[in-house]
Amino acid sequence: MIADIEIMNRGIACLIRELGIVETEAFISYLKNEKFDYTKWRKDKFDDMSLSEIGKAAAEYESKHPFKGNAKVI
Repeated sequence: MIADIEIMNRGIACLIRELGIVETEAFISYLKNEKFDYTKWRKDKFDDMSLSEIGKAAAEYESKHPFKGNAKVI
């Protein structure tokens, strides 16, 4: 299992790469200020999808957004 700090670093690096620094800060602020329930969101988003549908969607996303790996946090 990956250490907590590594998960945080990789997550922030992904956000910065995809959103930029300013929007990443805004995103984190939104999460801190909103009563966001990830479990409810996940159920609402994925409960009607089969495992193969989720896999297909993930594969399509990956083909359009290839993982570059080893992103560094500034």
